[in-house]
Amino acid sequence: MATHSFFPHPELEHEPQSPVRDDRKLGPTEDLDREPDGVPHTVVGLTALFSVVLAVLVGAMFMTGSPTTRVAAVVLGVLAIPVLVGALRKKAEHDRDHVHPSR
Repeated sequence: MATHSFFPHPELEHEPQSPVRDDRKLGPTEDLDREPDGVPHTVVGLTALFSVVLAVLVGAMFMTGSPTTRVAAVVLGVLAIPVLVGALRKKAEHDRDHVHPSR
């Protein structure tokens, strides 16, 4: 009586070869490891994270504080947003792939 195993035999297994990941079949300008939109994805994530944190902080300061705290929240927003944008723009330029720019 033959028994069937749920696990395939190693000699019958094979690793599928996708032509997309075969570097020999890529065109001279193709690079699958770059960000196709040209913006480093870590910068996109950091932008979302810092934007939400800043919005929550300024909103909480504005809603729960005295008039002085509300003024400080507005000043924080006015000063922090340009600093945040400038720092993330500098990081994006540093991390951008200059060898394989996006099309």
